[in-house]
Amino acid sequence: MTEAIGRRPVLMAAAGAMGVLLAPTTAHAAQLDGQDPVRALRQASRPLRSTDPGWDVADLRPLGAMIGDAQVVGLGEATHGSHEFFTMKERVFRYLVEKRGFTTFALEMSWPAGLRLDAYVQSGRGDARQVVKETLGGSPWEREEFLHLIEWMRDHNRRHPGHRVHFMGDDIGAPKIGDDLFERVTGYVGRHHAQLLPRFTELYTGLRPLDDSFAYLRGPLPERQRLAANAQQALDLLEGQRGAGGEEFTWTVQHARSIAQTAAFLASDLDNPEAIPAAMIYRDRAMAENVAWWHRHTGHKVLVSAHNGHVAYVPDLPQSYPKVQGGFLREALGAAYLPIGLTFGQGSFLSEDKSLAGPWKKFTVGAPDLGTSEHTLDQVRHTDYFLDIRTAPAAARAWLDTTRPIRSIGTEYPCPLADVRIGRSFDVLIHLHRVREADKLR
Repeated sequence: MTEAIGRRPVLMAAAGAMGVLLAPTTAHAAQLDGQDPVRALRQASRPLRSTDPGWDVADLRPLGAMIGDAQVVGLGEATHGSHEFFTMKERVFRYLVEKRGFTTFALEMSWPAGLRLDAYVQSGRGDARQVVKETLGGSPWEREEFLHLIEWMRDHNRRHPGHRVHFMGDDIGAPKIGDDLFERVTGYVGRHHAQLLPRFTELYTGLRPLDDSFAYLRGPLPERQRLAANAQQALDLLEGQRGAGGEEFTWTVQHARSIAQTAAFLASDLDNPEAIPAAMIYRDRAMAENVAWWHRHTGHKVLVSAHNGHVAYVPDLPQSYPKVQGGFLREALGAAYLPIGLTFGQGSFLSEDKSLAGPWKKFTVGAPDLGTSEHTLDQVRHTDYFLDIRTAPAAARAWLDTTRPIRSIGTEYPCPLADVRIGRSFDVLIHLHRVREADKLR
């Protein structure tokens, strides 16, 4: 269900689509150069030659320098359904793998679905298209672009067995945990602590297998809260066996933690608007904790793919998301975490327009309105570009540190613009002039 929730602005009223703005006059362009930060932003920007994953990486070298020694990089997206955002993520990940030693692609999808995808990336067993349908079905990422990424990751591991890449889901376990994750926990307990198995079986009864979280949420709130407490007891009981130690034990604890995280989130009263902010804080904290655990346990450098509003240091919709994954990651990892925002001028994307269970539809927006962040960003270069916010000239930083409306399109559209200070949200910004809708998985 969280893949479906995505960046839905649950507490905000929907607004109309963006209007079309004619190109600025020469006098207006001169005013921008003379009084606005366009010239300073242009000085800081570096051209991006392509969003195609197979393009030569020469233009990404300045981006690599901006990333520097960061161990975990959050790469955002202004929509959950634009082709160029998804292909750009593959392009950046491939560069980071080949040139900067990164080894994990993390996505805001469920932990168990990530395990299933990683099993394919490591072994190559099964059909990639079918695996993607099974794990990403119904989500924003059930797209040809993500199939391409998964296939590249598998091919990379085949060609470079000594430098393997991994796929992880950092989100809570909905919409589907299924029985596999429970079996990973109870199977371990049965093999190593057989006397505890009846207790684990009792604690997971009523929660297992959790195949349909929408149906689960229709259950009585007190019962969901009881099952969440049971899942936490199971995690505590397993952690109490820490003397057993070992790699299998460590991973089993993390699997039990994912079950407890999901049960706790689904014990929220999501029909009560006043309960939504606390639930969203819990979800983003859990995503950050899972990424930090993976990084610390495996030693892998990680690219975290999520909406701009999740990877940012500060929330773009504070009424709904008072604190987000990027803020938690900064607290956990310090300067080892670096967020990159990804914005666009105009084009098409996929979103839902009625309900979380509705179909994904194509929407199109024109050139950005005067006064929005995208309007100024579109004036900087004729080509797509990126820039380091931290080292930009003073005039550019002053503009970037001012709150302005910006697109933050999640899983429900139309939606209002968000009020964001780009300079407080990200360390690096990538701006694309035009995007199109992502390709539905065939």
